[in-house]
Amino acid sequence: MAFWEEKSLEEMSASEWESLCDGCARCCMLKLEDPESNEVSYTSVICKYMDEATCRCKEYENRNSLVPDCVWLTIDTVESYQWLPKTCAYRIKAEGRSLHWWHPLLSGRSETVHEVGISVVGKCISEEYVHADDLDDNVIHWVEH
Repeated sequence: MAFWEEKSLEEMSASEWESLCDGCARCCMLKLEDPESNEVSYTSVICKYMDEATCRCKEYENRNSLVPDCVWLTIDTVESYQWLPKTCAYRIKAEGRSLHWWHPLLSGRSETVHEVGISVVGKCISEEYVHADDLDDNVIHWVEH
């Protein structure tokens, strides 16, 4: 049995935890939260440190010092991030569901997340090119798979 099927999130080693990430980069998209409803909307604007072609952070090791409000998923925080997409492997695992067939751990290929349209590849723009006041103009709605 594969580690992600037999272990809980709490039981995973650091490398197992990291490998659970499907590489979609949706968590690195800038989001807007309605202060009254707490509803979170995704925008097509992505962190300036995100490599748009690979969906990998160019400053992963330093991300939290460079971007103080950068998302840092841990076992203690994953369940509190209700805005995580339904396709996120951390959310899936926390909810007791099975990984999707396209997840790299199942498909054996990191490209499947891009091929099926789950990742942000080709769907985003760096925050360097969007004024903060224009984020509302960049709200998007994901079609869940």
